[in-house]
Amino acid sequence: MKNNIRVERAIKNITQAELAEQVQVSRQTINTIESNKYVPSTILALKIGRVFGKPVEDIFVLEEGD
Repeated sequence: MKNNIRVERAIKNITQAELAEQVQVSRQTINTIESNKYVPSTILALKIGRVFGKPVEDIFVLEEGD
């Protein structure tokens, strides 16, 4: 699964730390999600979508084989 978190953060002009605080996780968690090393829980994905005001499907995209 790939994601557009880095792009969405740039549009909203927020840091990984600021996003992490808003969704109540560590900055390292946001970093590992952005790096595609960690797939977030459904709850965390929904929280991230809420921060950006977008549906989860606009931020997280399934790749072939997922």
